Amino acid sequence: MEFKKILIAVDNSICSEKAAKSGYEMAAKFGAEVALLNIIEPAPATVNPDFTLAPVFMEMYDNSEENSHTLLQEISNKYGNGIPTTYLTSLDTATHGIIQQAEEWAAELIVIGTHGRGGLYHFLMGSVAEHVARKSACPVLIVPNKD
Repeated sequence: MEFKKILIAVDNSICSEKAAKSGYEMAAKFGAEVALLNIIEPAPATVNPDFTLAPVFMEMYDNSEENSHTLLQEISNKYGNGIPTTYLTSLDTATHGIIQQAEEWAAELIVIGTHGRGGLYHFLMGSVAEHVARKSACPVLIVPNKD
């Protein structure tokens, strides 16, 4: 199996750095191009509907988008070694955003890290990596957060 388009989902965590390193190593072996994806999850709407937060929210989103692009550049510079890289930022929930961007970009492999949380947190929140693996149309490589 060869992969020519590898999507690597990252956030600002150690586990996503490990995923990025692994994803770029695979891309180098297969001669693949990479899309680095960062999801900006929207803030929950818990305010009175008569009170609009649109200007404040848009300013926060613009700032988050700028931070996202900086994160993607840093990861690409650290692990990319000249591999062609597309930067993707999406305002969405993590699972849906990763699946949708993978489909739109026509990814042949998704690489994602896992925080390795267990117990009650995992029971209540689930794992983004697990949800992506279940719903993805392409293979998913889950990189554990272990030494």
